[in-house]
Amino acid sequence: GRAIKGLVVMSGDLDAMFTCMLKNILPKLWEKVAYPSLKPLSSWMKDLLERVAFFRLWLSSGAPSSYNLPAFFFQQGFMTGILQMHARRYAIPIDSLSFSYRILKAETPDEVTEPPVDGVYNYGFFLDGARYDRETEMLADSHHKVMNDTMPLVHFVPTANFKRSLKDYECPLYKTAVRAGVLSTTGASTNFIIAVDIPTDKNPDYWV
Repeated sequence: GRAIKGLVVMSGDLDAMFTCMLKNILPKLWEKVAYPSLKPLSSWMKDLLERVAFFRLWLSSGAPSSYNLPAFFFQQGFMTGILQMHARRYAIPIDSLSFSYRILKAETPDEVTEPPVDGVYNYGFFLDGARYDRETEMLADSHHKVMNDTMPLVHFVPTANFKRSLKDYECPLYKTAVRAGVLSTTGASTNFIIAVDIPTDKNPDYWV
């Protein structure tokens, strides 16, 4: 604020940040230390406040019945933790565990009052180029002129020696719509999170 008022010299970084704010663009200085996002600055700030509110409620009221998976900076770490807890509870080798998926009828976290016995309920997903048909409970073509469709809550179930159905579509889950990323120092992608199996009555290759 002082640099804008002319009370101190505005550095190149401050000038670039001020220009980004005028153009509703996320400043590069923030982008370097923030989570991946393609949102303009105004939407990014709203999203940031929602993330903070989610974690603040978790800290003050205890573990929620469902989790806003996109709110996490490193989703893979959270999911690994869920598998570790399941492995300890049932004395199962964690190497044998992976996730199976069950899509719920609940559309919002408010509709779920109790957590599952095993695994977690996750929300915050949407489909790009397809939609989830609530009646058939399968993937379907998008409605005319509708590119994105929200998803109901998804139950991530730790399952030992799970073998996915080849009839389901192995839908990749990304942090952003770029659908590309690089391997980080942890060995995980900076954008791809996991593949979620979604039922379909078409050949899964249709959705690729």
